[in-house]
Amino acid sequence: MAAPIHDRRGHLALLLLLSLAAAAFASPAAAADSSHNITAVLDGRPEYTLYNSYLSETKVCDEINSEHTVTVLVLTNGAMSSLVANLSLADVKNALRLLTLLDYFDEKKLHSLDAGSELTTSLYQKTGQAAGNMGHVNITDLRGGKVGFAPAAPGAKFQSTYTKRVDEEPSTLSVLEVSDPITFPGLFGSPSASSVNLTDLLEKAGCKQFARLIVSSGVIKTYQAAMDKALTLLAPNDDAFKAKDLPDLSKLSSADLVTLLQYHALPEYAPKASLKAAKGDIQTLASTGAGKYDLSVVSSGDDVSLDTGKDKARVASTVLDDTPTVILTVDKVLLPPKLFGGAPSPAPAPGPAADVPASAPAPDTSAPAPSPKAAGKKKKKPKSPSHSPPAPPSDSPDMAPADAPVGDDAADKADSKKNGGAAAAAVSFAATVACVALAVASSL
Repeated sequence: MAAPIHDRRGHLALLLLLSLAAAAFASPAAAADSSHNITAVLDGRPEYTLYNSYLSETKVCDEINSEHTVTVLVLTNGAMSSLVANLSLADVKNALRLLTLLDYFDEKKLHSLDAGSELTTSLYQKTGQAAGNMGHVNITDLRGGKVGFAPAAPGAKFQSTYTKRVDEEPSTLSVLEVSDPITFPGLFGSPSASSVNLTDLLEKAGCKQFARLIVSSGVIKTYQAAMDKALTLLAPNDDAFKAKDLPDLSKLSSADLVTLLQYHALPEYAPKASLKAAKGDIQTLASTGAGKYDLSVVSSGDDVSLDTGKDKARVASTVLDDTPTVILTVDKVLLPPKLFGGAPSPAPAPGPAADVPASAPAPDTSAPAPSPKAAGKKKKKPKSPSHSPPAPPSDSPDMAPADAPVGDDAADKADSKKNGGAAAAAVSFAATVACVALAVASSL
């Protein structure tokens, strides 16, 4: 006998609920892939050409694109020309950061602020370079329907006002035109790479050992020559040179030491946000066609690490950011496999058994075995690990624990594959349940 109508409707409701739950489960994975591109948004808008070009030149575009929720206050070519007239690129970069708000403000929200005013965080405040709360921006709904923007300093004037909406991606990216930049005394005057003493800067940043090496090897001259063109310096801090698993660098030849230090610099301007967005291999000053000394980037949230293929080093801090030069500290010495070898292969068992895998199946008794006695011996030898060959001396480059990065890479790939599979499975499940629900519905 057919089920009552109300029972079938109850089953249908249950199926629809399962479908919605599966779709909700799958949606975060899909949402994680969404992103915005501020330079692409401004492309084709000639009135913001100069602003857009400085976003790219200073790499502030990479910082903006890495933020999930952001409001960008853009300037017309005329206003931008006045701003950059007598500023260094480092100062222009800070001005652009102060015009980038880490919250979503569209026209409607600007005119409906609580108490008519709000203090919000800017990208400049996030860098840690701002004194106190000077990286915050005061947004106030002024009389006559205008909305003003001012620095957080008490009594600061609203020198910048909202002009019009440019573009938006609801809840994630809002692009608004404003009349003037937001500035305050002390915003400009960032240290210039050309005016600083590189070794003093590194020593004050806790990289004294690295500073000594680049001076004694003469590599400091290579760095200084590159600073006017483009240079990203990856300076290991002093703790990195105290690591127990660090090979004895004093045993490197002069040429290999130079190569190692060149491996710690990139021939491009790549602040942390730009490294985070990098794809594929990155060339270093040591990279060559014959023996490549490249790096790759691994990022997780705000953490950025450099992968040598032998180990990973995390970017710890920014010492100097003056386009086209940036100096970053890392928590490990970067060890190129070309100099220090890759992951060591497991040591084989001594004697003839070394040629036979431990997991090899027993020989088929129907076929003539080469030597039953030898086979028996092969099984006995692995019983005592203490008979394994002695480990290589501690000053051997191959002594570095290269197995860990390999495991990390495998784990990363496995996690990525698992997450992708889970998302695909959820979407597939949602689709299947929805189809079943529709079929049931059509039969009612």
